[in-house]
Amino acid sequence: MKKRLMTCLYLEGEKTSDERMIQKAAYYSDNGADASLVFDRSEGDNRHDLSVGHLKKICDVSEIPVYAGGNIRRMEDVKKYLYAGCAKTILDFSKESNISLLEEVSKRFGKDKMVVSITEEKQFWEHKDSIVSFASELLVYGESPAGIIINTLKQKMDSDAACINIIVAADAVVENDVIGILNMEMVSAFAGPFFENESLDLQDFKFRCRERGLDTCIYESNVAWSDFKLNSDGMIPVIVQDYKTDEVLMLAYMNEEAFQTTLRTGKMTYWSRSRNELWTKGLTSGHLQYVKSLALDCDNDTILAKVAQIGAACHTGNRSCFFQSLMAKEYKDTNPLHVFQDVYDVILDRKANPKEGSYTNYLFDKGIDKILKKVGEECTEIVIAAKNPDKEEIKYEIADFLYHVMVLMAEKGVTWEEITRELARR
Repeated sequence: MKKRLMTCLYLEGEKTSDERMIQKAAYYSDNGADASLVFDRSEGDNRHDLSVGHLKKICDVSEIPVYAGGNIRRMEDVKKYLYAGCAKTILDFSKESNISLLEEVSKRFGKDKMVVSITEEKQFWEHKDSIVSFASELLVYGESPAGIIINTLKQKMDSDAACINIIVAADAVVENDVIGILNMEMVSAFAGPFFENESLDLQDFKFRCRERGLDTCIYESNVAWSDFKLNSDGMIPVIVQDYKTDEVLMLAYMNEEAFQTTLRTGKMTYWSRSRNELWTKGLTSGHLQYVKSLALDCDNDTILAKVAQIGAACHTGNRSCFFQSLMAKEYKDTNPLHVFQDVYDVILDRKANPKEGSYTNYLFDKGIDKILKKVGEECTEIVIAAKNPDKEEIKYEIADFLYHVMVLMAEKGVTWEEITRELARR
């Protein structure tokens, strides 16, 4: 069982404190956390709505799963959390309303999206059958860093109950306590303020856990460094791409120390040939590169790195080092994402800078009802075209439909990144 490290975030439905949580979520996502637990502590409907909006932003900036709970009173609250982008929702079994809600929401949204939280052992035994049947994980708030509740559960659980994974959330603990809890057979994750220590490097902590026998989620290479074909300086060139856009950002070199440091820290680290020293990209400028994947070419002599680039990759301040055009032949870019984004950008420009005679501006001027009417009409046209054996007609109608959908997206402020993120989440 993989042992995961989770961070805890708290939403109050208040702009300043919640924005700090959004910033923390982005930081934890890039710096080794395996998931985030978000607890909505807002009071009142208005603050709850603000929290849900902030939760969506947390999901947007997180590349790791987000579990959310707290202000759940009815099915609609579970739906809001999941639709905000959460991987799972947390039902608090110290609340009677959450106990009675579990079966209904599990059947509606799926057992795999349900986590039950308990604060004492009896909450599990009183509702064991329901928890095992309708939840995928159990979150235990243990006051004891030694995990007394977990040990008791383990001793008493039958084979059916033993299949549920347990997340432990605890406060005042030290490193040995965390490792001790994670060593428990039924525990799949640990969460708590221990990970908020600014001096703690989560990636490095995971390696220390691995060295003590825990199967943590670390970066490991499938090919040994000894199998790489190095240049005369004992290094390998690294081509760096943006993991979202595939834009080529830069070229640098790694020796073995730089390669192993990249794996251990999760931050792209190179060997500076001019300074003759190890160089973690962005350590002084803040323009860090968080590694998403590393691939080796067919000759084992070049690495392709896909990264999340913070700021500019080039020392000149340009996003990419490859900004000087030498020559260019005109060609039609048919990369779907590029085309969709380019058309969407033109639509946004028409909205911001109206052009006389523009059909796009005509739609914006007529308003949302006209846009929706056109989207509906184009849907119908697709259905009719699909009955035609000639695929040319359906291609034309789908293109028409997508254009009108993009006008709708621009009108409602929805971006392609939000759409693709939602599709990827599903």
